[in-house]
Amino acid sequence: MPNRLRFHRFLLIVAAALLLAAASTPVRQADPARYLNDIKALAAPEMEGRGAGSKGLTRAEHLIEKRYKELGLQPAGVNGYAQPFSVVTGARLKSDNHFVVQAGGSKNDLKIDQDFVPFSFSASGQVAAPLVFAGYGATADEFHYDDYADLDVKDKIVVVLRYEPSGFAEKSGNHGLTQHSQLITKAINARNHGAKAVVVLNGKLGDGEEDLLTRFGSVSGPENVGVVMVQVKNAVAESWFQSAGKSLADVQGQINSATKPASFALPDTLHLSLHIDIETTHATVNNVLAWLPGQTDEYVIIGAHYDHLGRGNFDSLAPSQIGQIHPGADDNASGTAGVLELARLLAPQRGQLKRSILFMDFAGEELGLLGSAAWVKDPTRPLAKAVAMLNMDMIGRIKDDKVYIGGVGTGSTLKSVLEQAQKETPFKIEYSAGGYSSSDHTSFVTKKIPVLFFFSGLHSDYHKPSDTWDKINAPSAARLLDLVGSVAVQLANATDAPAFQVVAEDKPPAGGGGGGYGPYFGSIPDFGETANGVKFADVKPSSPAAKAGLKAGDILIQFGDKPIKNLYDFTDALRRSKVGDVVEVKVLREGQPVTASVKLEQRK
Repeated sequence: MPNRLRFHRFLLIVAAALLLAAASTPVRQADPARYLNDIKALAAPEMEGRGAGSKGLTRAEHLIEKRYKELGLQPAGVNGYAQPFSVVTGARLKSDNHFVVQAGGSKNDLKIDQDFVPFSFSASGQVAAPLVFAGYGATADEFHYDDYADLDVKDKIVVVLRYEPSGFAEKSGNHGLTQHSQLITKAINARNHGAKAVVVLNGKLGDGEEDLLTRFGSVSGPENVGVVMVQVKNAVAESWFQSAGKSLADVQGQINSATKPASFALPDTLHLSLHIDIETTHATVNNVLAWLPGQTDEYVIIGAHYDHLGRGNFDSLAPSQIGQIHPGADDNASGTAGVLELARLLAPQRGQLKRSILFMDFAGEELGLLGSAAWVKDPTRPLAKAVAMLNMDMIGRIKDDKVYIGGVGTGSTLKSVLEQAQKETPFKIEYSAGGYSSSDHTSFVTKKIPVLFFFSGLHSDYHKPSDTWDKINAPSAARLLDLVGSVAVQLANATDAPAFQVVAEDKPPAGGGGGGYGPYFGSIPDFGETANGVKFADVKPSSPAAKAGLKAGDILIQFGDKPIKNLYDFTDALRRSKVGDVVEVKVLREGQPVTASVKLEQRK
């Protein structure tokens, strides 16, 4: 072989070796200062808490997109980097809301926000009917208590007290309120008993407590619970009880002292007329998606949600501070800044990794994993080419080097990949095999894609205005990004992609229609829009639902004798059931009704 050809061959070998070395080189170290600066920017006051439909969320979207453009990453959305989808942001009161009380020959027009206020999940419409007092509006079989026993409320307006009988806490063995105190539970129970409307009273007040109306939109519920529901001040309702020769305080005291119902129909001379007009509000929000091309069209996903609570509303865990900006520095500016930092570190390896990288920033997570659900429903890259999804949610408050990593059992090679990364960047890791939890990776598990979920743990600032950037442990979070980056590179360059594995978890997830309460059913709800019923994104293996033959895609419309119109109905029905009950359920499967018998099991 001529010397010149030998030299050219030598150059080719050297070039190939350099490419191989570059492809196997771990990601460069994350920069704590740059990472923290991104968190500061995402949690700044002008971002308004990144609530759905806010200008602040749009500003955050533009910040993320600008960074991807600067890094030279390719757009991977529908409209450039963006993938739009619609979300429900709440509700608003329209102008035509009236409440008229007629007693004998007198007429009293109540003033909205002064005498009465509707709940945001109330049905809209007009109701004119007689009144029935139904105590606390509770049907609690476990306490042998039913405010509706021997009481005809069909097509009537039910007056109920807030909270629950004082004996419930003692009988339940805890010192907190039970689910029967929840306003949505009272609404569903009244509707299921045939009531047309519910009027809620505060009832007995504590020392120094004022008889205040609940702020519209501050209580969680579905878009429409199926019954008109309002709150009225005690002073307005006191005359209603007097017309029956009773007092509100005496009746409530009687119920509490005996833990026995004291329901009754109010006189026919008393008549209420309500006209409630509520509009559901929507917004278009965007996932932000960027593509780092590799040598094949297979890809690894690195993602986080960038939305938060805005100014709080019912999701806030600081109710007295609703209306203040909830900056969400840890939840989840920390994860979003992590995606941006890994994008910066990996961008120079364009075309060098065997597999591509898809960077994903989700909106709508706080509303129910809506962004990730929207993407897996209408993916912008073929789902079959996704080899793994790495999700970072609240990674900024690492303490004592302890990190939680979920989903380890969902992929055949994930544990070994993590162990290799641990050699380079050690942490005290608490592993969890299953991939279902309340963050965006769950949407990918339902599509049989292996996942890893990186999380630094809950803290007292969670979902509060006090979740601020100055509490972020940037040096430790940057070290975790080094670990996540190492995992991503290993998965991108591995000869074989991890095979998806079904994990039979020891602990059923909070959700599946149960929200962590009552017996175990085993479905994973699809939080996307379903006009009527609860759609299953997945059904857990070996769960009661799976044993009964229920499948992903089924829409639950009946649970025993109770209609199911939304997840709140399902949760309420499941909580009212017992372990060992065999419940006849009805689902729609490809538009056709299917019935099944589900034997409910004990949560482990």
